[in-house]
Amino acid sequence: MLKTDIHTRGPENMDEAQSLEAVANILGEISSSPFDLSLHLRHVELAKTLDDLESQLTAFQMASEFLAVGDDIWIPYIDAKAKSVDLETEAGVEELLQLYERAEADYLSIPILQKHLNFILEQHSKYYGEEATPKPESLGELFSTAWTRETIQRIVSKGIEHVAESHLLFDAQRDWELEQLEKASPEDAPILKDHVGEILLLRLKQAHSNSDETFQAYSSFTSKYRSPSEYETTMVAASKIRGNVVKGYERREPLEIDLKQSSNSLEAFSSYITYERRAKNPDLLVTRGIYERAISEAAKRTFRNEPGAEAALFVFWAGYFDALRLLDVGVDVEGELFKRALRSVPGSGEVWARYIRFLERASETMVSSDLEAVSNAYNRAINTGLIQKDMEQLIPVTLAYASYEKRQLTHEEFDENAFASMIAAVEGAIQTILQSVKEGDPKFRLEKFLVAAYEDLQLIDNAVEVWQEAAKRSRFSYNLWISYTDLLTKHKQYDQARAVFADIHKKKLDWPEAIWEAWSSFEHLYGSVEDIDSALDKIEKARNQVNFYRARDAAQAYEAAQAAVAAAQPSVPIADTSAAINVDMQAPSSAAQNDAMEVDSAPSTVSSKKRTADDEEHHDASSKKARTEAPSALKRDRENTTVFVADLPASTKEDDLKALFKDCGGVREVKIIQLPNALVALVEFYTRDSIPAALTKDKKRVHEQEIAVHLAWKSTLYVTNFPESADDAFIRNLFGTYGILFDVRWPSKKFKQTRRFCYVQFTSPTAAENALELHGRELEPNLPLNVYMSNPERKKERTDHDANEREVYVAGLSKFTNKDDLQKLFSTYGKVKDIRLATERDGHARGYAFVEYEDPQDARRALDANNYELKKRRIAVTLADPRVRARHTSETGLGRQAEARARSIRVRNVPTGTQEGILQQAFEKISLVRRVELFGDKGEAVVELESPAEAGKLLLRPEPIVFKGKTLRISEEGKEGSARNAGPPVKTGGLFVPRKTAGSRPRAGLGFVRPAPAPAAPSVAGPSSSTTGAASSQTNKGQDDFRKMLGGK
Repeated sequence: MLKTDIHTRGPENMDEAQSLEAVANILGEISSSPFDLSLHLRHVELAKTLDDLESQLTAFQMASEFLAVGDDIWIPYIDAKAKSVDLETEAGVEELLQLYERAEADYLSIPILQKHLNFILEQHSKYYGEEATPKPESLGELFSTAWTRETIQRIVSKGIEHVAESHLLFDAQRDWELEQLEKASPEDAPILKDHVGEILLLRLKQAHSNSDETFQAYSSFTSKYRSPSEYETTMVAASKIRGNVVKGYERREPLEIDLKQSSNSLEAFSSYITYERRAKNPDLLVTRGIYERAISEAAKRTFRNEPGAEAALFVFWAGYFDALRLLDVGVDVEGELFKRALRSVPGSGEVWARYIRFLERASETMVSSDLEAVSNAYNRAINTGLIQKDMEQLIPVTLAYASYEKRQLTHEEFDENAFASMIAAVEGAIQTILQSVKEGDPKFRLEKFLVAAYEDLQLIDNAVEVWQEAAKRSRFSYNLWISYTDLLTKHKQYDQARAVFADIHKKKLDWPEAIWEAWSSFEHLYGSVEDIDSALDKIEKARNQVNFYRARDAAQAYEAAQAAVAAAQPSVPIADTSAAINVDMQAPSSAAQNDAMEVDSAPSTVSSKKRTADDEEHHDASSKKARTEAPSALKRDRENTTVFVADLPASTKEDDLKALFKDCGGVREVKIIQLPNALVALVEFYTRDSIPAALTKDKKRVHEQEIAVHLAWKSTLYVTNFPESADDAFIRNLFGTYGILFDVRWPSKKFKQTRRFCYVQFTSPTAAENALELHGRELEPNLPLNVYMSNPERKKERTDHDANEREVYVAGLSKFTNKDDLQKLFSTYGKVKDIRLATERDGHARGYAFVEYEDPQDARRALDANNYELKKRRIAVTLADPRVRARHTSETGLGRQAEARARSIRVRNVPTGTQEGILQQAFEKISLVRRVELFGDKGEAVVELESPAEAGKLLLRPEPIVFKGKTLRISEEGKEGSARNAGPPVKTGGLFVPRKTAGSRPRAGLGFVRPAPAPAAPSVAGPSSSTTGAASSQTNKGQDDFRKMLGGK
């Protein structure tokens, strides 16, 4: 019970006895999992609550012993150590200095280096300054001027790679050295002059942000301490040295600005690294600096448990090693770096794999006794207990070790023990993967290695057995069967290969065409005429069967999609479209969430114009009757028919909840969701009449544990008017202090980019009510946050259903236009609520803006400003409804759809349950995004960017985009066909339909009439089709009709 209490209440809410017991428990967990960062962080937090210096020192020491830690651990650790040691003794000072050295070895940290430097300067000033106190003899040479100079130089050199902030260290060194020069005796002054001149000149050769100040300092130093005749030649030489460095910094300055503006975002670091890696002649100092900074920032965010930070940390370390290897820095530098990396990311298989390869490379130039044995390195990686948790980390390190052992076998005499060790490592990794992933590795990387190893030793039966075992668990993978049959064919086991093909050709595989093609090729190479004919006959039969099922599944999918669209439409047409905001009380992992949180519905494809008499002729009575009698799908009222069940015991099953609510009415759906610290459920009924009875189950017991039941919307808040920069993490941090968050749901921005609201749902109504105190709080000046209870009866009050009607789009602005200019102009038409002016990086206007009014009437009046001259430019003013603007042809000359495709990318491997809004937030951090459309059933999305150039940057981005722990795969949109179909799939039996049979696209516009939709053809080969009718209808219109239309006839 205590462990649960710690997680739910937090260490700050426990008394001293509970904290002591909690510390004892956490120490037991750390002893079994010493490399688990989360355990060490909990230990530190618990130690802080005890207000006991010794406990805090123990927690800091234990964390830093096993892992590389950042400022959050080292700075309080150093402060605590400084209080606990005697700085008047050499032993006490050395103990503190050693701690500084350890801290500086983990990550590049300017704050820690500054703290170390200030300590040295203060101690020197204490004993050698103007108000010096006698230095204890026990300190010896510590803090003497010579010792201090050497120590300062060492500290400053550790931060010199930080281009943006290294001046914080060097400037302190410079000032101290000049101060010592001022006080130097005539005998020492010449030596000090040369020394100061050298460090200033060396500094000018290094890229840093305040190069002008350094140059000015060197100029002042030269004029004061050099003869006038030397000044000009000295400064000319210094200027030449500085010139190339300054140019290099100026090229990188935009990247530094991006880092600063994005608060050191990992995406900005990734872009910076890409720039350095692409350089023709990379600068080692800058390359090391940007990697060190990126790693330090990623580690800081990992300590704060930010999503994606640990994955980025893994990537940065791996890239760092690759960059240094290519720059040929030497094995000594690489070796020291690996020591740091393996403390930082002991769970990164890629880093361990690089370390194993480094050991093999280094053994060629270094004494083997100075290097760790490869087998020991591999065992260390496995013993962390972290590698086995992720298949993508276990596979690289296993392959690195196994390939090393395999190379040793080929270069030396055969060692059975080494071979057995290699096989055991690979087979053990395969079994470990199977424990967490039932199907194993879909790429079969370890299996392929194992097969190749057996083949090298002519153990063909063992190789075949590997694929036979893999086939038992991954029988649907074409990749497996191709590899299996290739092995049999390679070793002339043709009958066995033929038997495998015959057995699998009818199975439901992920790519049956590949198997059919392989079988056909196999028989043409090794089979008889009878074998070829037999195989082709079987392939044709299998193809027809597969095509039949595909056509059937496609038709069913289309019908399901149509039913879903129908269900989403209101049963009675009403003008208030705010009902589209349906607070879906489903779990965040539910695939249906995308439908529920579709705040905007797509514009209707039904024309608003009345049908003409000609159109009526195309519809007979039977079609009218069928349409009249078609039953309308009922709209699900999730907000009023769903209850939220909290405080569930861990063993709760769906049947338990159905039994609990069985007497309340028909249960439509039960969803049980496991949160990090709680188990909750959503129970949806068919009608709202069941809700009163369901609420009586509050305080009832399930498995002897009391549960809580409430209406789902009562723990949900509608939140709006937060800063534009606010994202999912911001909202969760803001509201998470009031209770356990169940979910934060964001609206789709497909049809309106400026939407700024979300739904925050807690696990209890009390937490939601407490969070209402945030209402009216100004998170930014003059921007009060709006927080309301999400009452479904008051939707219209909390929606932006008419936002498009209240906003105008202003184009053609001068780059010198500012918000005040727009406020002055557009306030003459009504009360302006908000103005959003797009700006360039230099602050100038990009040429367009959005002006939002309080009243839609004022927005319509503002259209009179169209063609108004502002700042010597004629502006264009239209309603900012993208569904209206989308119907117009783009300014590029391309069709709107073609232009949109040119600036769009296709994203695959999107995690299940992803919200469109959160995915858009992720991409907005690395690019300029217009809209995102998610296809949850496919795990894909289309991201439309501001320009084709932005799309190109993303497509060429070398660093992976990690979202919710998954690496997204991006490709060019439109290369594999349209993402959506305009109609149901034609039942062709799965056969390919040549493009010509579909007819050309019907024309529309002046002089043409859009033909009425024709009924679907029963067969591709039928005597008539809708395409034929459409084509013929086009030929009936010509220039005479065009002239009649213009004449009003």
